[in-house]
Order: sequence, then structure tokens, then C-alpha cells
Amino acid sequence: MSRNSETHLVFVAGLSGSGKSTVMAALEDLSFYCVDSLPAQLVPQFLALCGKATPPIEKIAVAIDAREEPFLRSFPAVVKLLREEGAKVEVLFLDCSNEALETRYRETRRVHPLSPEGSVKRGVERERRLLADAASLADCRIDTTVLNVHQLKETIAQHVSGRTRSTVVNLISFGFRYGTPQAVELLFDVRFLPNPYFEQDLRSLTGREKRVAAFVLQSERGRALAGRLLDFIGWVLPMYDREGKAYLTVGIGCTGGRHRSVAMVEKLAAWLRDEGREISLEHRDVERSK
Repeated sequence: MSRNSETHLVFVAGLSGSGKSTVMAALEDLSFYCVDSLPAQLVPQFLALCGKATPPIEKIAVAIDAREEPFLRSFPAVVKLLREEGAKVEVLFLDCSNEALETRYRETRRVHPLSPEGSVKRGVERERRLLADAASLADCRIDTTVLNVHQLKETIAQHVSGRTRSTVVNLISFGFRYGTPQAVELLFDVRFLPNPYFEQDLRSLTGREKRVAAFVLQSERGRALAGRLLDFIGWVLPMYDREGKAYLTVGIGCTGGRHRSVAMVEKLAAWLRDEGREISLEHRDVERSK
């Protein structure tokens, strides 16, 4: 059976806690008819019924649940069949770092659906295995590790509508002693800069304070690094814009994440704002190194 070429079906797959509910809500706001966990064998019949509606339902989103193993086994064949029948089928996959997922479950005090005994880590690992085929079929893969609800909704709106905007820069300062952020795409180590920690009158302050920023950024090495970093970011961002990348995450780390990395991130943030660039800013460890 040949399908209406206007039919646009989006399968939404991804790890539990990665933002599927947010994505489905965003698609519903974009006039998609949204369905959760439809059995694989019913998808073709469901689309046929949508086509017979008055007026026909042409924009449809189906969320995939990793707990529906029969669906997952049949999923590649269903996608192939629907495309052969003329439907525009898109697979959207939401990824997220294990660290972020564990934090989200811990904060919400929810049990992972694939780990009822309570180990989020084991649940995530099992779910990754189950979703491997769906992930491999993805036409669009979104890492939600550093995205808030509003950013994720905007990303979906841009993707579905085809609108483009300049790449948003996520800036993170951090301390290497607390681990490297997993979702960082560009990472810079500033531990070679003069350290305010060893200055008695600066130790209790942070890189957001003018005295600390001056100590770090007005040193010979600080000025040299800031100049080169701004030049590099200014050079690479237009290329990310042209590629249609929604977000770029830049991490700058020092030992404790309180002085040098904070000062450098603040410097970069001010420059990007002056350039008219949309940014988000996080000083991950600034309160941990008191």
C-alpha cells in the first residue's frame, strides 16, 4: 500500500531520563499526534487509520520504550517497510552520559525502569544494549547531558522546522580533582597559569572577583592564553554555525575549579556576549573548593 507522501513519522528513542517526555511534549506543541509505546506490528495499521482520518493526520510521533523488547527486535524491519511504502520516517535518538542520568535519577528519587532493584548504573547499561539497533538507525542524535528542558525543546523545534540559528555555547569551569565533565567537546587545561590559591589574600575569593581575575588574566601567560583562546573560538564557531550544530560545550579546568578556570570562563563569556553569541554558563565546582 502506497502511503501519502506528506506523512511524517518520527520515532523517538533514547535512554530513560534523557528527555523523551520533553521531546514528545515539544513535538505535540508542533502539531504532531503523539503516541507512547505502540506495538511494532500495529504501526502500519495505525498509520493507515491516521491517513483515513478527516482531515488526514500527517504528522505523527511514536515514543519507543526499551521495555518493549518485541518492538525493538522488529523496529529495523518496520522502519524499512514504512519507507518503502512512501512514508517520511525519521528516527530521533536521545543520548546522555551515564553520570548525568545517575544524577537525574538520584535527584528525582525514581527507580530506573530496567533496574527495579535500584541500581541505576546497571539499568542504564542494560538499556544501552537494548537500544543499540535503534541508535544505529538514528537520523538525528541529540546528547542531552548539558541541555535543560528549554534548550532541548528549542533544539527539537529547530530540527523539525528546519530553522537554523547560531551555535549556542555552553561554558563550564571545573576542577580536575573532581573529574572531567563527560559532555565537553572542547576542553582546555589552565593549570599552568599563576594560581591565586597560594596568595593568602586571594585564596578565599573566586575567579569572579576582579582581583582574582586580574591576577590570572593579566599575567604574561594569562594574557597569551586568553588571546589565543579567543582567536580559536572566534575562528571555529562560524564553522559550527554552518554545520547547523545547536550547542557547543567548552570546558575549562584548573585544579579545584575555583580560581583560574572560573576567571578564564568569565573572560570568554564576556567576549562571546559582546559578539552577540547566546551562551549558558556553569561554574561546576566553584563552591566545592572553599
